[in-house]
Amino acid sequence: MSALPGIERIGQIAIPVTDLERAVTFYSDVLGLRLLFRAPPGLAFFDCGGVRLMLSRPEGATTPVRAGLQYYVVPDIGAAHAALVGRGVAFVDAPHVVARLPDHELWLAVFHDSEDNLLALMSEVRPPSA
Repeated sequence: MSALPGIERIGQIAIPVTDLERAVTFYSDVLGLRLLFRAPPGLAFFDCGGVRLMLSRPEGATTPVRAGLQYYVVPDIGAAHAALVGRGVAFVDAPHVVARLPDHELWLAVFHDSEDNLLALMSEVRPPSA
């Protein structure tokens, strides 16, 4: 099955948050994403490699709504993991191989953001050239 005609890429991902200020600090200061702009009532937008992340308070929800898992591609998962641990991020697991493919290994490390949403670092590790 192919994508619908005209769908080319993800333009924006919405991430529900309960404390917008705390989440803005986490996404800007801890993850290092660039804040694009803020808009009332209670929205903040970040750039992540051309995909816009929107932080927003869930409307009308009496219990927090959790986002789906977001995977952030990094070139060196060990270095990215160490940097985030140094910034106080508690990981669910250490970087580990989740799939061995013919030309690379897929590595993941899962952690929580400031609002308890699950996030993951993801890296495709290729063997050194012979």
